[in-house]
Amino acid sequence: MAEKAQKLQAFVWEGKDRKGNKTKGEVSGTNLALVKAQLRKQGINPDKVKKKPKPLFGGSKKITPFDIAMFTRQMATMMKAGVPLVQSFDIVTDGLENQGLKELIGAIRNEVASGTSFAGALRRHPKHFDDLYCNLVDSGEKAGALEQMLDRIATYLEKTETLKKKVKKAMTYPIAVIVVAIVVTAILLVKVVPQFESLFQGFGADLPVFTQFIVNLSEWMQQWWFIVLLGIIGSIFLFKEAKRRSQKFSDLVDKYLLKLPVVGEILDKSAVAKFGRVLSTTFAAGVPLVDALESVSGATGNAVYRDAVSKIKDEVSSGTQLQAAMRQTDVFPVMAVQLTAIGEESGNLDEMLEKVADHYENVVDDMVDNLTALMEPMIMSVLGVLVGGLIVGMYLPIFQMGQVVG
Repeated sequence: MAEKAQKLQAFVWEGKDRKGNKTKGEVSGTNLALVKAQLRKQGINPDKVKKKPKPLFGGSKKITPFDIAMFTRQMATMMKAGVPLVQSFDIVTDGLENQGLKELIGAIRNEVASGTSFAGALRRHPKHFDDLYCNLVDSGEKAGALEQMLDRIATYLEKTETLKKKVKKAMTYPIAVIVVAIVVTAILLVKVVPQFESLFQGFGADLPVFTQFIVNLSEWMQQWWFIVLLGIIGSIFLFKEAKRRSQKFSDLVDKYLLKLPVVGEILDKSAVAKFGRVLSTTFAAGVPLVDALESVSGATGNAVYRDAVSKIKDEVSSGTQLQAAMRQTDVFPVMAVQLTAIGEESGNLDEMLEKVADHYENVVDDMVDNLTALMEPMIMSVLGVLVGGLIVGMYLPIFQMGQVVG
């Protein structure tokens, strides 16, 4: 029976080399005895070997999807160069600084070394390797083309994560405008307006309506600012919880996000790009179209497209062509449907779907750049209106007083 896989750990050592010179370093291993044996094989006589102490802060960093993409790319490179699978794990692990990722890859390496298939070892870590990733690796292993499959998976992950980053950037700008506007307005109402209010008390005359409104708003903010802050934080928390717990609410949010100006169009095009990228990757890997569509439905990132892909899968299962099923959903752009039709007719569906993904990724890229350029003057305009409005409101009594004196 295969020995149970052990956790890979980092060790620091001090010793002497073949020439008797003192030296020290760091090495990874499963236990102290194996590490000492490994050092002796390298011609080092170890004097002290101990586990590397964990740093006080930032010891094990979070493993991100970009880390998984980088790991996949490195494994593909190693295997294309003819390096055996287990040795590829060792080489990749030695170059990592993220201790959490190093431990994850070490665990997978030990499972593979003990006789588990690569896909089987990955399936034991569903938090970092989803069903799509594992199924593609499994297909590559069975077809004897693991290095080509890893290369294709790495490309898919890199493109997908880059697209997600662009969409996140597009979503961040409008939120930043709102947050900055709220913070600046709150500071002016709580700190600046009260200074003018004490000045107005000596005027002995009624304040202009706009000025009185700002003063009343300032007094209310000074009294209830803490409640307002808690209300904002509470609303954000409740929104996130409702989206996480209620599938119906989450689907409704996805639906209305697509209707937002500019941002909605970016989300729409990114969903089409993800559809093309995932379906192209899975179909090219030899996965049957119906099974590939099953993987795609959960990878588009939006409930509207998830439901549309589910309908497409049902239609394709009953014998309908992919392009016809896409057209019936009335969700996909005309160009995506036409390129898919060309791919089906020419027998190059995976290549045409890849062109769909490339095209809409470029569209998203251009739209995000345009949004960035548009948001900069918009931020200045919003802040100008808010700050300028408050300043004008505060100086109105002074202007009127100057006119009376004049």
